[in-house]
Amino acid sequence: MLTRLILALENKELEASIEQNFAPSDIQVECHGQQKNPWHNAVQSCGDIIVISESFIPRPVDSSINQLNNLPEAPTTVVVHDVDSSEEHARLMAAGADVVLYSRVSLNNLIDTVQATLESRLQLVEFNHLARKKGPQPKLNDFISSSETMQLFINEVQLVAPSDSIILLLGETGVGKEHLAKAIHAESPRSSGPFIALNTAALPEQLLESELFGHTSGAFTGATRARRGAFELAHGGTIFLDEIGEMPLHLQTKLLRVLQDFEVRPLGGEKQIWVDVRVIAATNRDLQKEVELGNFRKDLYFRLNVMSLMIPPLRERREDVPSLSRRFLSLYKFKIAKNINHISKPAMTALSNYEWPGNVRELMNVIERAILLCKTDQITLDDLPSVFNTTSRQISPFMAPVIENVAFWEGKTLPEVQKIVMEQVEGAYLRMVLTKTCGRVGEAAKIAGIHSRGLYGKMKHLGIRKEDFK
Repeated sequence: MLTRLILALENKELEASIEQNFAPSDIQVECHGQQKNPWHNAVQSCGDIIVISESFIPRPVDSSINQLNNLPEAPTTVVVHDVDSSEEHARLMAAGADVVLYSRVSLNNLIDTVQATLESRLQLVEFNHLARKKGPQPKLNDFISSSETMQLFINEVQLVAPSDSIILLLGETGVGKEHLAKAIHAESPRSSGPFIALNTAALPEQLLESELFGHTSGAFTGATRARRGAFELAHGGTIFLDEIGEMPLHLQTKLLRVLQDFEVRPLGGEKQIWVDVRVIAATNRDLQKEVELGNFRKDLYFRLNVMSLMIPPLRERREDVPSLSRRFLSLYKFKIAKNINHISKPAMTALSNYEWPGNVRELMNVIERAILLCKTDQITLDDLPSVFNTTSRQISPFMAPVIENVAFWEGKTLPEVQKIVMEQVEGAYLRMVLTKTCGRVGEAAKIAGIHSRGLYGKMKHLGIRKEDFK
């Protein structure tokens, strides 16, 4: 996060000298001492360190300093006073000031004290960041897979993770785009910095710009205090922009400018703020098609598409379902506090044969639900949703999610839905005939009325293995 140093000093030359000293550094300096209401501006600045003249602090001083200490940023307060008195120093410290300085000390001593305060603040931020990171962190090893497709994908990810290049993550809903973004951040040189995630589709258009770039006090109705945007919060780390394909066109223009110069201007602000961030964007949309439809800027697409990574859907790597299921079982059994250690063979077969329109996220939810309902030490077919139990429905369990879950169709065109449904119909049919022939491809091809080479091709495309039916 970019550190904000707020100066509200009565001595104009002193304020200018401190600003000049810290301007070239990785610090954002704001000066309010010569403005109309220095105290009001300092309180509304969302600063990390506030250096303020004692004469600007409203009376009673105790309650005013307490107001500073109770701001959301919990700023470090440096009070500069004009009286060289130990009693005055003690009074201000007792009121809650973190540092008290006599205004007539040498400029070098004053700057050294502010510098030491900044370093202490940065150490505090780093300590809090490490405290929040306690517990298992996302890592690329989470994506270790038995699937050749997924192995090739992770090898590609490992090549780009150490760089600072922009990454565009593509894939269906639920494949784990944010988890992968966190893993890339955790294994990059920026891992000690913040990871800030923002879903650009989850916010109203009028709030999204403020969330991205921040705003100043009074920038719009209700903006009573300044606010940092996601880019400023991500300074020194990584920003993850999810559902980038949903971003309004006018904000796409501003985002492009930021990606070119890495400078942001908060709403209502006059100065650009330089930020050092790595950008990872994600979408489940076909951005090339969105460009053709005029919904996404072509220049922004090319700027984001430095390195695009397509995460394979779970139905194309069904061999990973057993290991993922066991991993989620280990995770949730402790969270729910139930001693469940196994998944029965029929239940695992049903999980492996399912199409997973909701991908890994849906698998996580199914396992968590099964643990909640399970009455023994083993998850059985009865603990899974009824869609997995072929005897409970007349329709194929592979087709039920498409037929019953209308939300699955949202955000897709009719041709896209038709293509996915046809693949699922083919998958359900081929599994039926392979089950009937115990995995004998030649016999299954005769039943299906196609050549065995054609059946092999479809099986490979759909991630179906004959070994699973023997």
